[in-house]
Amino acid sequence: MADFREWGFQMAAPVSMVEIWRGALLESCHAGHAVICSADGDVIDAWGNPDAVIYPRSSCKMLQALPLVESGAARAAGLTSEQLALACASHNGAAIHTDRVQSWLRDLGLDDSALICGPQEPKDLPARDGLIKSDQTPCRYHNNCSGKHSGFLTLTRHLGAGPDYVEIDHPVQKAVRAAMEEMTGVNAPTYGIDGCSAPNFATTVAGLALAMARMARPRTGSETRDAAARSLTQAMVTHPELVAGEGRACTELMRAMGGKAAIKTGAEAVFVAILPEQGLGIALKITDGGTRAAEAAIAGLLVRSGALDPQHPIARKYMFGPIVNWDGVQTGDMRFASAFLGTALALN
Repeated sequence: MADFREWGFQMAAPVSMVEIWRGALLESCHAGHAVICSADGDVIDAWGNPDAVIYPRSSCKMLQALPLVESGAARAAGLTSEQLALACASHNGAAIHTDRVQSWLRDLGLDDSALICGPQEPKDLPARDGLIKSDQTPCRYHNNCSGKHSGFLTLTRHLGAGPDYVEIDHPVQKAVRAAMEEMTGVNAPTYGIDGCSAPNFATTVAGLALAMARMARPRTGSETRDAAARSLTQAMVTHPELVAGEGRACTELMRAMGGKAAIKTGAEAVFVAILPEQGLGIALKITDGGTRAAEAAIAGLLVRSGALDPQHPIARKYMFGPIVNWDGVQTGDMRFASAFLGTALALN
C-alpha cells in the first residue's frame, strides 16, 4: 500500500477550531478541517482544506451498511430498524447492544466465532464490571463494531460468499468500496485496516460531507439506494441509544435534536452529520485526533446549521465544557477559535 505522501499531495493547513482555557491562559488548541455540503455538491462552508484526505474510520458506517440494505439482504433476513441502527453503531457493549447482536447471530445460525472484529472490553461500566466479577473475558460481540460485522455477515450469506468478509477482495468489501466511492464522488486512493479488521477506504473531508448530504436528501438516481439511505438514517435517529450508548456524544446529541439529524463519530476525531431537514451533510476531522475537540466542533456546526438548540444543556456541555477537576471545581473551559466559530457562536 503506497504512502499517500509519495504521491505529492499537499494539504492546506488546518485551522484552529477548539481552544482549551485554564484561568487566563490558552492552554491547548485543536486544529482541523470541516465542510458543510449540499446534496448537489455545493460546499456551503469550509474550514481548513476540504480536499484533505482522511480515513473516515467509524464515521462512515452508514455508508458501509448501504450494500446490506440495497442488495435486499436486510429485507431477506427480516432485519429490524434496531438491527440497522446497530449496523451503523460504535456501541458501548452494554446489554442492550450485546443481547441484540447475539440474537442476530443466532438468527443467522452463527455464534461469536463468526465475527472477525476481535474481542473488546465493553465501554459500558456495568457490562465491564459484570465480566470482571464473573471472571469472564470479553467476547467479539462486545466489540463496538459487532453490529457492523453482523451486517457484513448478513450480506455475506445473501451473496453466498466465503466467511473471510473483511478481505479486500471479498464481495462484501467490493460492494462497500463501490458504495463509498459513489456516495463520496471520490475514488479511494488507498485504504487502511480499521480497529475491527475491516478495510477503511480513504476519502476527502468534502467527499465525506457530500456522502452525508446524499444520505440527508437522497437523489442518487437509484430508488433502491435512496430508500436504503433513508432507512439507515431513520434507524439511527429512532434508536440513538443503539448507535453509541449512555454518556456518549452521538447518543446525547441525537436525543437533544429530537430526530432532526443523525450523527456519527469515528476514531481519531472524525465526526459526520446527516441533516435531512436542511438537506446538508457535515464532515470534520481534528488533526491531532482529540475526541473532545471533535465533539465540540460537531455540536457547534449542528448549532450553526439550525439542527441543535444552542441553549440546550447537552449542546453547551459539548461546546463549552466546563472542565472540572476531581473535586468538582471548574478549572477551565472550551471555546471556539475565532477562525472557526468563535464569532458565529458567541454563546459562552
